[in-house]
Amino acid sequence: MAKYRKLGRTSSQRKALLRNQVTALLYHGRIITTEARAKEVRKIAEGLIAMAIKEKDNFEMVKVTAKVPVKDKDGRRVKEVVDGKKVTKFESVEKEIKKDLPSRTHARRQILRVLNPVVYVPKEAAGRKRNTKKVDLVAKMFDEYGAKYADRKGGYTRIIKIGPRKGDAAMEVILELV
Repeated sequence: MAKYRKLGRTSSQRKALLRNQVTALLYHGRIITTEARAKEVRKIAEGLIAMAIKEKDNFEMVKVTAKVPVKDKDGRRVKEVVDGKKVTKFESVEKEIKKDLPSRTHARRQILRVLNPVVYVPKEAAGRKRNTKKVDLVAKMFDEYGAKYADRKGGYTRIIKIGPRKGDAAMEVILELV
């Protein structure tokens, strides 16, 4: 018995396809694809979610002093003159941040190995670089999915058959997070 489906593609194409579909599934929560692809994506996604659940609470809170630029009422940086040059004025702020423990850092890197970077583009700014934001999908997995599926022993995804595709009669399914 084969360990995985080849999906009629070379290994690099197959890897790219599966990475894209796993990323889309974890970002949107559901995708429509063929049954064979869904079964392969399910294996990868459930492994990543299980890893996120295992490491969800594996961090410590650390107090850090950060230098933050002072801003005026319009949101622009305040400048001051030092030795004849204009320099941005900074103030020190105490912040509390999460510091990953080594096993969580390893899990984060393992997840990043599979997922593609996601960039959110607002509808009104479509086609422009302005207002685009990088989405931290790994943080979403640890915080949101880790808490959501913590009491579950597996089976984080569901496959719902929706019928054959019109062009080639391949069985199409909805793959969604439970």
